[in-house]
Amino acid sequence: MKIVFINPPFKEEYGKFSREQRSPAITKSGCFYYPLWLIYAAARVERDGFEVVFMDAPAKLLGRDACLDRINRTSQDASMFVVDTTTPSIYSDVEFAAGLKEQFPNAIVVLVGTHVSTKPEETLGLNRQIDAVTRKEYDLTVHEIACALRDGKDWRSVKGITYRDTDETIKSNEDMPYIEYMDDVPFASEFIRKHLDVEDYFISIATFPEIQIFTGRGCPFFCNFCLYPQTMHGHKYRFRSPQNVVEEFQYIVDHFPNVKEVVIEDDTFTADKSRVQAICQLLINKGINKKLRWMCNARVTLDFETMVIMKKAGCRLLLPGFESGSQEILNNIRKGTKVEQYKPFVDHARKAGMQVHGCFIVGNKGETRETMQETLRVALTLKLDTVQFYPLMPYPGTEAYDWAVAQGYLSGKYTDYLQEDGNHNTSMHIGDISAQELVEFCNMARRKFYLRPWYIGHRIWMGIHSFDDLKRALKSFIRFKDYLKK
Repeated sequence: MKIVFINPPFKEEYGKFSREQRSPAITKSGCFYYPLWLIYAAARVERDGFEVVFMDAPAKLLGRDACLDRINRTSQDASMFVVDTTTPSIYSDVEFAAGLKEQFPNAIVVLVGTHVSTKPEETLGLNRQIDAVTRKEYDLTVHEIACALRDGKDWRSVKGITYRDTDETIKSNEDMPYIEYMDDVPFASEFIRKHLDVEDYFISIATFPEIQIFTGRGCPFFCNFCLYPQTMHGHKYRFRSPQNVVEEFQYIVDHFPNVKEVVIEDDTFTADKSRVQAICQLLINKGINKKLRWMCNARVTLDFETMVIMKKAGCRLLLPGFESGSQEILNNIRKGTKVEQYKPFVDHARKAGMQVHGCFIVGNKGETRETMQETLRVALTLKLDTVQFYPLMPYPGTEAYDWAVAQGYLSGKYTDYLQEDGNHNTSMHIGDISAQELVEFCNMARRKFYLRPWYIGHRIWMGIHSFDDLKRALKSFIRFKDYLKK
């Protein structure tokens, strides 16, 4: 039985739309993430003996017609279509999925993703052709629907779905339990090797080509804007064993000789210090640290001792969410960190020999023009290797979204999350600070950060000492330079 997984086309005339990012867009630096959650669901289904067709339309810049043509050639006998979605692309995604149903009326069409997880009834109300949407973590849900279809059972009884019943009423089943034994999750890298091309994907701060994986799901912290813990995976950090993680690293070494780096996408990989150290020690013991580099998300509470062993194990770069230079705003968004922790964190990382990519957001609860300038000032005082400045883009299902709606700060239009060309936008203002002013501040902040003499000298020095770093920086800059000029 054949199951088709599709990352559907969207704004392909402007570039690769990166759905899997926490803020989906066609990015200024050309970043394009693997559709990992779709990959994990497809890998589980394939492991159970189902025939899987996997199509990442944005990776190949396929438009709607080209995508449907390929589906017609490969999937006439498909029993189910699983279509990924995001908030900014939801209307296009639903239209594409509805077209599949019209073309293949006997197949089940299921939508997945963060948006439909939090807006299931609304999504099904957009088009009567959509059979169901999944809620929260959907690996097991999609697998059980596939099993029900194979075994002649009623797929509408599967947990974790909101569906259109035979009488056209919309109903919701109870949630599917989270996966607790994470070592049972298939290797993303093994599926990627079979179905995708690693050179189609690019992260501006990673060494090209790279592979992304998750070593765990859920986050024990409660930042009010963060998408995945609130919409899909919850706040319990469920993780794979160190042995299982290192086994996948070894698989990548053995089967991807051209891959230079592993990007660990866990919301907070460093949340469990002892586990991090155990993974690092295994990477060192097996000599993988000499063959493969990696990077991960981190908290500014990470200690120097752990940084040292991470560096020895091959970690090249840390991604902390600084978010703001104002302690009041950090408290408002429940970040759980202190501004005074920033400099020691960066200093320790540099001393350990690692790079730091700093993440900053403006437009959070309590933001003023003064706090925005304070955030920029703090960013300029830290010796960061790269940064990102974004206006707050509160997505449905997050506390930040509920707050923005309650305050009347949000336009309510999902299409306003992007500019016409697919680049990030914000659909909210805060007080008398307009959405356009938030966007323009972020553009100004990037220019100020990247066009400083210190930073230009720093990148030249880094490029002299690392050819891979020079190639990565040039690839990103070629795309980014037009935005710096603007």
